Amino acid sequence: MKPLFKTLTAVVLGTLALAAQAEQLKVMTSGGFTAAYKLLGPQYAKQSGDTLETILGPSMGKAPEAIPNRLARGEHADVVIMVGYALDELIKQGKVDPASRVELADSRIGLVVKEGAAKPSINTDAELKAVLSQAKSVAYSDSASGVYVEKQLFKKLGMPAKGTMIERVPVGEQVAKGDYEVGLQQVAELLPVKGVTFVGKIPEDVQSVTRFAAGIPVNAEHPEQAKALLQFMASPEAQPEVQSTGLDSVSR
Repeated sequence: MKPLFKTLTAVVLGTLALAAQAEQLKVMTSGGFTAAYKLLGPQYAKQSGDTLETILGPSMGKAPEAIPNRLARGEHADVVIMVGYALDELIKQGKVDPASRVELADSRIGLVVKEGAAKPSINTDAELKAVLSQAKSVAYSDSASGVYVEKQLFKKLGMPAKGTMIERVPVGEQVAKGDYEVGLQQVAELLPVKGVTFVGKIPEDVQSVTRFAAGIPVNAEHPEQAKALLQFMASPEAQPEVQSTGLDSVSR
C-alpha cells in the first residue's frame, strides 16, 4: 500500500517540522480504535522518526488498566484515544487540554459466534431478539458498547437482560474459546479476533454509535509531536485504513 504520509497536508508537515528531534510518544488507546491505530501508528513513526509506546486500556470502568484510572494514578501520556464522552470527562477534570480534542471515528456494535457455528440472521429487531433469547450464553464488553447492551439494548428489544460483562479482554476471544455462545462488542474490536464468525452489525434502530476521539493530556511531554499524530489519524488520507477496521469515518 502506498504510504499515507505522501499525501499528508501541509499543516501536519509543518507541525512535524517543529520537532527537530525524534521523540518517544506514549499513546494510551482503548479497544475500539486500536486496530486502526495499529495500522496508522507505524506509518506515522516511519515518516516522523518518532517512536510510539502503546498502552492499552478501556475508556472507562473499574479495571486498573482503564485510561482514566491510569491517569488518576499519575501515569503520563502524550496522547489518549478513547470514547468521546469519556474523553470529555477527562477534559472537565482538567486532565486533557480541551483545545487538543480531535474527532477520529464512529463505531457500531456487532455480533459474533464461534467459528463453525451456524451463522444466524440479525437483520431485524425480531431476529436479533430471537438470537439473544435462544443463546445459552451472551457476552459483552465492560466499555461503552457493553454498558449500552446491558442497560438499554435488551429493554429496546423487549426482553429480560441476560449475559455477562467481560472485563479487560476482547469479547470475541471468550466466544472463540467456547465460553460464550454469542458475543456483542464494537465491530472494530470483533473483526481482528480469530476463531469467531462475524455475523454483522445489529439493526440500526437499536444501534448505539460510539464516537472515538483523542486528546493531549495537560502534562504531555511531547505535545507538538502528539498534535501531529492526531492530525494525521484524523486526516482524509487516513480514512481508508480507518474504515478497513470496521469503523465509520466522521462527517466533517
